[in-house]
Amino acid sequence: METIQLTVDKNVDKEKIYSQAVDLLNQGEVVAFPTETVYGLGAVATNDEAVKKIYEAKGRPSDNPLIVHIGTVEEVTDFVEEIPEKAKTLMERFWPGPLTLIMKAKKDVLAKSVTAGLSTVGLRMPDHEVALTLLRMLKKPVAAPSANRSGKPSPTKAEHVYEDLQGRIPLILDGGTTGIGIESTVIDVTVNPPVILRPGGVTKEMIEKEIGEVIEPTPKEQQLESTPKAPGMKYTHYAPDAPVYLIENNRERIERAIDELKREGHKVALLAPSNFSSTTADYFFPYGEEEDKEQMAAKLYDDLRACDKTDASIILATTTTTEGVGAAIMNRLHKAAGGKWYGTPSTTT
Repeated sequence: METIQLTVDKNVDKEKIYSQAVDLLNQGEVVAFPTETVYGLGAVATNDEAVKKIYEAKGRPSDNPLIVHIGTVEEVTDFVEEIPEKAKTLMERFWPGPLTLIMKAKKDVLAKSVTAGLSTVGLRMPDHEVALTLLRMLKKPVAAPSANRSGKPSPTKAEHVYEDLQGRIPLILDGGTTGIGIESTVIDVTVNPPVILRPGGVTKEMIEKEIGEVIEPTPKEQQLESTPKAPGMKYTHYAPDAPVYLIENNRERIERAIDELKREGHKVALLAPSNFSSTTADYFFPYGEEEDKEQMAAKLYDDLRACDKTDASIILATTTTTEGVGAAIMNRLHKAAGGKWYGTPSTTT
């Protein structure tokens, strides 16, 4: 299969490009497109055969549910049995935006492959011109996980999608680099208090300001053996080829670790704030300024993917606090590392 990449910007005939994408989706094909979080790989969410092509292209486990993207708030009632009051409040405040709401799904409306056998579904309205235009032209719900091979870092650029899925999907809409850089927050509003199943750009603090108490499990508590209600809860995600180890943001500890690893014959890549540029790591990928978590989130997946283009045999990634979007960053880092630390983490991390 030939994979076509079309750039959507002010210098092209957008109508023609969107029509091409809509036609493919209506024909039961998959299309990759940008959102404000990461690039998604979409199929019409009511077409089971089309949705199965997502799993096939990604090599994704079939018990991992998919998030359904919609273009208008009015569509929510088409797919869920009821909208809890807290969900309405969150939609008014955060939609369009990087927040997925888990609600009770209407029976026999969405494809079985979307819900992975669950009675619930995750819905969100993305805050990105390309995604919203596509959804509103299509006038159908689109199931879309991240547009990468399963287990690899999520794509924040069209070129990342092409690297992973070339020859496996027919079309990539290139809308530039995504803004937030990590996937949406997923919150289950079928329980009280609501539970954050996956932290993201909309933080616990932001949500609690609107609806009161919510529960956010620790990374250890998220390692569930049961069927996951949300993407990313059960399987190792976001991992580059070389093993990743978490390490505390401590200069002395980092320099000692690099020395030890190099003596063992390793080529070391370091992901850390910009002020660590003077270490002896073989490759350095700066997250940005110290404790600029938004910048760290935006660069994380791109940096993990950049490590694959080096001959690094081990990757050290510095950690951050779990305040605000730090919870989402640490969630992704824990998964990229499979929970592995270089040295013993302190109780504050």
